[in-house]
Amino acid sequence: MLKTLRSVLRFRPIQLQPADRALTRAACVEDFRRIARRRLPRGVFDYIDGGAEDEVSLRRNVMAFRRLEFRPRVLCNVGAIDTSATLLGQRQPLPLVLAPTGYTRVASPAGELDVARAAAKAQLPYSLSTMATRSIEEVAAVSGGRKWFQVYVWRDRGLLKDLLARAAAAGYEAIVLTVDTAVLGRRERDVRRGFTLPPKVGIGTMLDGAVHPGWTWDFVRSEPIMFANVTGAPGADGTEAVNIAQYVTDQFDPGLSWRDLDWFRDAWNGPIVLKGIQTVADARLAADAGVEAIALSNHGGRQLDGSPAPIELVAPVADAVGDRTEIICDGGIRRGSDIVKAVALGARAAMIGRAYLYGLGAAGQPGVERVLEMLAADVRRTMALTGCRSMADVTPDLVRWRGGTP
Repeated sequence: MLKTLRSVLRFRPIQLQPADRALTRAACVEDFRRIARRRLPRGVFDYIDGGAEDEVSLRRNVMAFRRLEFRPRVLCNVGAIDTSATLLGQRQPLPLVLAPTGYTRVASPAGELDVARAAAKAQLPYSLSTMATRSIEEVAAVSGGRKWFQVYVWRDRGLLKDLLARAAAAGYEAIVLTVDTAVLGRRERDVRRGFTLPPKVGIGTMLDGAVHPGWTWDFVRSEPIMFANVTGAPGADGTEAVNIAQYVTDQFDPGLSWRDLDWFRDAWNGPIVLKGIQTVADARLAADAGVEAIALSNHGGRQLDGSPAPIELVAPVADAVGDRTEIICDGGIRRGSDIVKAVALGARAAMIGRAYLYGLGAAGQPGVERVLEMLAADVRRTMALTGCRSMADVTPDLVRWRGGTP
């Protein structure tokens, strides 16, 4: 009996570091979400996880993918699978982009540096936010990979022009112009928590920090968190707690219009991605304006609650714009099968934000790397199980909407 037991008993190595345990336990993005929720203070987790108002769009972004089902083919000789795709003229191993996220250092001390390094290792584009906590130059110093710079349009066009010049000098290949933030959405989790950036330290914060000692110890040992790209601009350096909704109202330009694209063409010599397109009509206008790509996005459900789920827009937008502009589907991606579904409907690539932030909050850079590895493995497995040998085989007849087209 002992001989039999010895033949089957296996003991996992003891993991002393919480990050190592997270990497061992996590089997999917949702697992990383649960681990991040335990590790991060409640206000920080809700800032990452939450959406606008009743969070209807936040939930629908994810659930819309569940309404899509595959129509797999068999006996297709899937011994060799190529998951690569071309985006903005460059080949990459997976049709995926890492979205811009603001104030990333609340999840992990290195913040955007960890994400940029993980993206470069995976050979995927990383988009740095205007509201980042690491600067354009800091990210460029640690990442030789593809980098995009996300632009919020400031009232101060001189500052904006300087940001674009810095991005060009640091080797960023494209700008991502976010067009859905004329005002900031009402993110009621943040309102209930009284969440500010950087977090205010009060009795509630101290108690929350006491029950999340790992995050708190990392936070107090790190240098001050600032809006690194705009340090020195009035109210922007993050040395005092900032109510982010009021800050956006004060600093961002609500007068942005289609005519402003001419200004960006003059100020930026490279591809432009419009992020925040939510209708077929605006997708046509973007294609008419000659932008290289559009990101169908409702800001992860963080702006207008009741806005359409991006995946539901992919097919009608692809029919409307054809090959005049490339389509990126941003919002609700949690598995590699979601990426395959987006490509099948006509997207050139998918874009993730929360998915990698959960990995970052759970385990830092290794967590982001593991999320990207999982998604890549998911894509490969999904393609094999649906009979697709390359992205050229991922076509509209691969999927159908359960219950009818949205």
